[in-house]
Amino acid sequence: MDFSVVASVASVTLIVIEYLVKIVAIGVVPENRRPSSSSAWLLLILFVPVVGIPAFLMLGSPYINQRRARIQAEANELMHEGADELPDVPPSLQATREFVSVAQLGRALTELPMVTGDSHGVISDYEASISRMAELVDESREYVHAEIYIMAWDDTTDVFFRALERAAGRGVEVRVLFDHIGSRKYPGFHRLGKRLSDAGIEWHLMLPFIPWRGKARRVDLRNHRKLLVVDGRRAMMGSQNMIDSTYLKPKNARIGRRWHDIMVELSGPIVAGLEAVFSTDWYSESGEALGIRPYEREGNEPEVGGATSAMQLIPSGPGFTTEPNLKVFTSLMYLAQTRLAIVSPYFVPDESLLAAVSTAARRGVHVELYVSEQADQYMVDRAQSSYYRSLLEAGVRIFLFPKPAVLHTKCFIVDDTYAVMGSSNMDMRSFGLNYEISLLATGGDLVDDIIEVVADYRSASHELTLQEWEKRPLGRRYMESAMRLTSALQ
Repeated sequence: MDFSVVASVASVTLIVIEYLVKIVAIGVVPENRRPSSSSAWLLLILFVPVVGIPAFLMLGSPYINQRRARIQAEANELMHEGADELPDVPPSLQATREFVSVAQLGRALTELPMVTGDSHGVISDYEASISRMAELVDESREYVHAEIYIMAWDDTTDVFFRALERAAGRGVEVRVLFDHIGSRKYPGFHRLGKRLSDAGIEWHLMLPFIPWRGKARRVDLRNHRKLLVVDGRRAMMGSQNMIDSTYLKPKNARIGRRWHDIMVELSGPIVAGLEAVFSTDWYSESGEALGIRPYEREGNEPEVGGATSAMQLIPSGPGFTTEPNLKVFTSLMYLAQTRLAIVSPYFVPDESLLAAVSTAARRGVHVELYVSEQADQYMVDRAQSSYYRSLLEAGVRIFLFPKPAVLHTKCFIVDDTYAVMGSSNMDMRSFGLNYEISLLATGGDLVDDIIEVVADYRSASHELTLQEWEKRPLGRRYMESAMRLTSALQ
């Protein structure tokens, strides 16, 4: 056959295949995906198919999420163990019908009711929170469950790991979970597992990506939760990882860049919810179902007020098909009448969250957004700042926490009456790709403690004005738009 004919046939064949792929993509990509994400993936596939198609198969395919959803459905049997007979909110809580409906929404999405819990203080000192976790571990008698996104055994965290080692040595069951991709880039990762095993600690990687061992997951999924449960009676949770506040990078130490976080210590019925979340993740990674201590029944619950708050855990992640954190967050924001204060290191909202924040400002709510002056990740920094103009025009006041510090706290306050804190950022990754855990609280001291934390951030921050923001260079504006598009690739 003539070579020119072969070349022509091959060329036509490639064109037909390309168009078939594009036609299929138009029908497949948008399925059960938000419009912004669908548009971003389709643009990548249609205009750069050699990159877009492999990327979608590895990162955007819904089938891996379906697998996690099946595991989550099985694990949900643990999530509400002992909670079926509990009311949606504590009987002593005096709350509006609108707020009760938000708590009911949270329960419908996650199986976890709102119960009572005692706050033993919010800790904003980085090293102090690690020391307190070590103290709790040293008080353990039966078991310790630790689940933290990033773990590194360094000079700062040694006090915590030595406490785990001592606990295991006296017969306490110590179980540890840490994220594979999140932790592997830090010094000591390849020795961490052996050190834990040598200390008698049982451990598993969360969402491991080790194809040669048959553990191939979507590489963009993370378990971003941070929690500690001791003997089912005390717990800590928040935004802080188990690593030095410089994240062990010489440049950070040299320029004085440190992460700022908060953790809260809890006791009471809420601890059973944290234990349920840990047990769910442990089951997902090990196949071992752990028993959960039952929730304290109504007659044993203290009344809401003082140190005791009404609390509800909002776990979320790819295993949940309904994005519980996003739905509860936006619902709470629509309740705001006077004030909405948001602290998020990565604020890259989807359409619904952006609408909730902007609408609140336009209807007269005093809306404040606290972010780092310079985020620790370039792409996130540019994607996040692409929203500043529309937010400022809507009346949102933006406060920049001074660089080189990284404001890593995740929390928000509604009308100084409701507060949320935990591991979840206000970005599309936290809503769709990360396993997160957030705590909703009202009616006790915890809300006041978070209000105080936000006040401290405000006193240290610089307010960004629209006039100042409009002076940024054209090149930066271009990169903001480009990074905003990539942020939607889910």
